[in-house]
Amino acid sequence: MTLLRILTNECRNGLQRYYSSSSAPTTKMFIDGKFIDSKTNDWVELFDPATNDLVTRVPKCTQDEMQSAVDSAKRAFKTWSQTSILTRQQVMFKFQHIIRSNMSELAKNITKEQGKTTIDAEGDVLRGLQVVEHCCSITSLQMGETMQNIAKDMDTYSYTLPLGVTAGITPFNFPAMVPLWMFPMAITCGNTSIIKPSERDPGATMMLMEMLSEAGCPPGVVNIIHGTHDAVNFICDNPDIKAVSFVGGDQAGKHIYERAGRNGKRVQSNMGAKNHGVIMADANKENTLNQLAGAAFGAAGQRCMALSTAVFVGEARKWIPDLVERAKKLKVNAGHVPGTDLGPVISPQSKQRIHNLVESGIKEGAKVVLDGRDIKVPNFEKGNFVGPTILADVTPNMTCYKEEIFGPVLICLTADTLDDAVEMINKNPYGNGTAIFTTNGATARKFVNDIDVGQVGVNVPIPVPLPMFSFTGTRGSFLGDCHFYGKQGIKFYTQTKTVTQLWREGDVTHTKAAVAMPTMK
Repeated sequence: MTLLRILTNECRNGLQRYYSSSSAPTTKMFIDGKFIDSKTNDWVELFDPATNDLVTRVPKCTQDEMQSAVDSAKRAFKTWSQTSILTRQQVMFKFQHIIRSNMSELAKNITKEQGKTTIDAEGDVLRGLQVVEHCCSITSLQMGETMQNIAKDMDTYSYTLPLGVTAGITPFNFPAMVPLWMFPMAITCGNTSIIKPSERDPGATMMLMEMLSEAGCPPGVVNIIHGTHDAVNFICDNPDIKAVSFVGGDQAGKHIYERAGRNGKRVQSNMGAKNHGVIMADANKENTLNQLAGAAFGAAGQRCMALSTAVFVGEARKWIPDLVERAKKLKVNAGHVPGTDLGPVISPQSKQRIHNLVESGIKEGAKVVLDGRDIKVPNFEKGNFVGPTILADVTPNMTCYKEEIFGPVLICLTADTLDDAVEMINKNPYGNGTAIFTTNGATARKFVNDIDVGQVGVNVPIPVPLPMFSFTGTRGSFLGDCHFYGKQGIKFYTQTKTVTQLWREGDVTHTKAAVAMPTMK
């Protein structure tokens, strides 16, 4: 049996070590390479979104526990940062193999804690795995630059160094993918990492720690703490944490960017979105409507790149009834049930917020052409289900347009021309993603050039870049200088040292000291 098979089998046999053995299971911390019970008296109860049955209790870690995680990462940095880049690359090779071998186990946990369908959960893992695979190219990605004889007998070269202890704060909607955006990039560059997963679904991150250990990552290189506001503020304030990565909502993202920034930390903060899909009358109708329905309602709309807003240009507005018929055919059920197209939303509070925003649209003049608010799912009557919902006749002044709904709700606007659609999108404060559906290349080119959004799809509804590029949301959707993964991710997690050295040819023999100001000639 090969080493990797041994590691994988051990991983499968030990995936539950991060839970306590009590009758009411509690989620453990991961500090210094060990799964540890918290001594806190303050817990967050995590419920299965499909049943609202208790799954586990997640600790709000104490200040001492969070400090011990930082201390562990700080100690580990001294040796990990000096580990050869080939050694770090080998850990990533093994890590990606173990993740791929355990995708189904990770997906089951995600479905249980987060609610998304099994196939969508597997996609969650896969998109994170692709970042890990990209990290395996670190020997090329982290190369420096050099120039010989920049002046006579003088050479200059630069190389990248790790920052130190870094931190990641992750959202509930992608419990595997987003942590994998963060700590693999950070540690492959030689940093150590503190991750605070969402208290709503930390299980996937804990499973990844088991896998990372099996891949040979030393204790303390990655540590996991849990909590809510106090944990976030601890990360922002702790002087030993040099950089903070965040994905989540606007309020938290702005707070983290400002508070951590005041403390001299680097911050990359991915926040809210209002992603528009522009439908031209010359588009391939059948393909466009299928793409639109999938992008709007997949993952129950709980994606920062969900295509939640459709802008029908000209005669394309006549397609809305056909879109309704497609949405009606989508199957709503618990995520583990075969054939399910969308599962529940994360919590009863989220469900109520979605209902309220739909109702606000109705009161402000929108028309409900498909209403999924009263859906009943047999055998899962207590679940947080919202069926596909479509609001037509929406205008930009309505609350349902101005706020991110984050549920299976598609709002439909109309525009007379492409220029009108572009103007509407560019006036929206968010700049995460957009898409256009057309068969006209000139139309697509004009849209790409004129639109002020970071990620653009042409006949691609959810244009999330693969990790050789970077996730490049802009304007109100992002705060920071360097985006996630790709070349910008490497830049975020490293600092550059530049060396200029002078070895005068004449110095091979004894000469008198030069006291004049160097002229670099």
